[in-house]
Amino acid sequence: MATDKDKVDLYLAHRADLVDYAAALVKCRSRAEDLVQDAYLRFSPDGPALLRPVQYLYRIVRNLAVDTLRRASHDSAAPLEDCCDTLAARDATPEQTAIDRQQIARLTQALSALPPPVRRAFEAHRLNGDSLQDIADREGVSVATAHRMVRTALSALMQELDPPEPGPGQETRP
Repeated sequence: MATDKDKVDLYLAHRADLVDYAAALVKCRSRAEDLVQDAYLRFSPDGPALLRPVQYLYRIVRNLAVDTLRRASHDSAAPLEDCCDTLAARDATPEQTAIDRQQIARLTQALSALPPPVRRAFEAHRLNGDSLQDIADREGVSVATAHRMVRTALSALMQELDPPEPGPGQETRP
């Protein structure tokens, strides 16, 4: 790599693929965009000549994604909130996007209403991919209790998305 122009050209030629790669790792397109930009800033052609600069860029993106996921697993904030704007399909209508955002807001609110250990267990298992054994060890409970916590949270979220039909004499929820 000889110049900054070469660096920019290489980055621009592979940017979309790098974002797709990062999005698959961190499950959030906006975070993936940030990671790829950070990778570009860390990518330095000034050092010794690189034999495979594209693979080097992918390695930087992967390492940044792993660091981001590690950091997110230690934070207690719900990672769901960061990516609300990017979850809608790219070709969705404005109405569908609005509906999706309302559902995400309802799910985020329902998740916040859960007891903290149940919320942490759900986030760790469903969003971070942690095993039930890891959750049980971290929370100081049995694996069966960790499973029950995740199931409780999932049931609450499913209830929020698809509330039961009101029976005779019951009011409907807005």
